[in-house]
Amino acid sequence: MTTDVPAPNVPAPNDAADPRAGTGIREADPPGLAPGPGYSHVISVDIPGRLVVVSGQIALDAAGNLVGAGDLEAQTRQVFTNLRAALTAAGAGWEHVVRLEYFLRDADGVGVVRAVRAEFVPAGVAPAASLIEVSRLVRDDLLIEIEALAVVPAAGRPG
Repeated sequence: MTTDVPAPNVPAPNDAADPRAGTGIREADPPGLAPGPGYSHVISVDIPGRLVVVSGQIALDAAGNLVGAGDLEAQTRQVFTNLRAALTAAGAGWEHVVRLEYFLRDADGVGVVRAVRAEFVPAGVAPAASLIEVSRLVRDDLLIEIEALAVVPAAGRPG
């Protein structure tokens, strides 16, 4: 017999209004660590479940055309659109995302990225995250790339 016990310092979701309720995913900002804007310091996942790994998404539309040449906001919106499509294809949603990794050509654009992220990721979902400034991406005209990890609960398993 197993007992559902939260990991130390990682609270269980509060109630059904929690966007992660039923997923087995818990977020925490432990004491002594300043809360992050739009991310959590710790993500704990109750297993069993299915791990979904989404490769770095870039600002190409379904036909392979660049969206938003020189425009970080437009490129970020396309990247989040692509992430949503990839997650959906894997049977996952934003509530299942446990980690986002951002690669930006200019980290000063983080405010733009956060604003666009808020259009896609529901309030109350704050995956673990890292933002890395890079000198170049796979193409010179790309300004951003984002990878995602998600955990989908096993069928019939309450979170």
